[in-house]
Amino acid sequence: MSLPLKLDSLDDLPRAPASDVKKLGWRGVMRTVAREGRLAVTNHNTPEAVILSAQEYDAMLRALAAAGAPQRGALEELRARFDERLAALQADDAGARLRAVMDAPATLGGRVRAGRPR
Repeated sequence: MSLPLKLDSLDDLPRAPASDVKKLGWRGVMRTVAREGRLAVTNHNTPEAVILSAQEYDAMLRALAAAGAPQRGALEELRARFDERLAALQADDAGARLRAVMDAPATLGGRVRAGRPR
């Protein structure tokens, strides 16, 4: 069974003071987590930790993976294009091709002007 992912702010989470964790014990705290899906543990009303159910944690990981999928796809495409171009440098004749390009005279398609424009 999977709980739907609810993205509450820290202030909106159900709360329990740390003293309840000591007083009720782990089982008591986990009853609240089972009911609510998450629990903010506070110390002097300041949140210090959040306890998530395993289902809630799993839903969060799935949501994060789904949200990042388009970026990962674009990154993989970019990486593949880069690797393809980099592979050309690993070819046996890469050094000779580079030397040929560097030794050849530069061809310019237009007029080159040095100095200030008139």
